[in-house]
Amino acid sequence: MELALESIGLIAGSRTLPLEFARLARAAGVKRIVCTAVEGETDPALAELVDDLVWLNVGQLGKMISAFTSRGVKHVVMAGQVAPKNLFDLRPDLRAVGVLMRLKEKNAHSIFGAIANELKKDGVELIDATPWLTPLMPQTGFQLGPKLSAEQQEDITFGFRIAKEISRLEIGQLVVVKNGTVLAVEGFEGTDKCLARGGELAGKNGGAVAVKVAKLNHDMRFDIPCIGAQTFETCAAARISVLALESGKSLLLEQAACAELAQKNKISVTTMV
Repeated sequence: MELALESIGLIAGSRTLPLEFARLARAAGVKRIVCTAVEGETDPALAELVDDLVWLNVGQLGKMISAFTSRGVKHVVMAGQVAPKNLFDLRPDLRAVGVLMRLKEKNAHSIFGAIANELKKDGVELIDATPWLTPLMPQTGFQLGPKLSAEQQEDITFGFRIAKEISRLEIGQLVVVKNGTVLAVEGFEGTDKCLARGGELAGKNGGAVAVKVAKLNHDMRFDIPCIGAQTFETCAAARISVLALESGKSLLLEQAACAELAQKNKISVTTMV
């Protein structure tokens, strides 16, 4: 159903994913894109790719919803990061205050889920963006960089099991391991800082393995696991030697730049099931 839509709303966060979504949606036949963007986070270049763009601050939930309802938009997607700290530094409007007061747990997943419920109350459905983003999701057999060693394969298997467990516990979706030892687990600090910490703990020779997964029953309407050129630069600085992604569950942005960085810095990238 989604790919047949002629008009869609886009709740845009930071980095390049909102731009990639807009291009792919256009290529798939979407004729009208109405976008809300976050001051200080969303790339202003997005204005050239959408029909209507409304700027707002994190926490302006009422303004965001009215941006879509006043323009007759019935389906919206979320794309791009909103820095986790901003979910707690926000200056909520009255509608957002009501949502936050009803939440027992205040994490990214619960807050975005509550936003989806508020949209639905006003006749706007938050839908999964992945039908348009499939070209950006590496599948089984994907490979960049040097061939993996047997030891690295073992660390990937080990790291995948640990990452799935920490994601089940709502802690994070990334772990950094080396020689069967967990060096770093992603928490509130996010992917890049976890990679940097894990790389530092791997010792002067580096060589750690990073594994990124999706949560069990992951709601792909928001918070899709995502990496791009910045992730590869962080891996290079931290001397991470392997980056493993769950097959069909992660987005790889800026693919040409990522392939170049993988070759230049001898970073092996692979997928696992």
